[in-house]
Amino acid sequence: MNNLELQLATPDDVLKLKNISRATFSTTFADINTKENMDKYLNESFSIEQLDTELRNQSSQFYFASLNNEVIGYMKLNTGKAQKENQNDNALEIERIYVLKDFHGHKVGQFLYNKAIELAKNLNVDYVWLGVWEKNARAIAFYTKNGFIKYSEHVFMLGDDKQTDNLMKLNLIS
Repeated sequence: MNNLELQLATPDDVLKLKNISRATFSTTFADINTKENMDKYLNESFSIEQLDTELRNQSSQFYFASLNNEVIGYMKLNTGKAQKENQNDNALEIERIYVLKDFHGHKVGQFLYNKAIELAKNLNVDYVWLGVWEKNARAIAFYTKNGFIKYSEHVFMLGDDKQTDNLMKLNLIS
């Protein structure tokens, strides 16, 4: 993946963000959730209005991973009050890292993750944290391989379905 590029998303990229968000979330979770819950979540979380609000939040950043000018993955990072929980100024939340299924196993997720850690170190935060669905073994293995440990849990609503996310953390200070 030598031609992999990283691009900071802006509000002008809202349609591109909507498309990659819906495509990656659907292929990752549609087979193990009801259509009704998936549709509700996709329509609420990945609407143009919602994504535009998130893109304009100064405490959040979206990055696209592109190959030959095609967006194949993305991530969302939060600091300060944009964090879903733990609104600690000395932390960075990785809220989302998603990659199109055709590019799984090609180190695109690792590319995005490495950028997140680089940004966290540049911000001088104490730790990076995230929530990952307890049934997403692939993501749990990925973050565990990268040094994250589970420290808690929280409820994540997918439509009307109450799901459990593992909260995981990577300390950056010794």
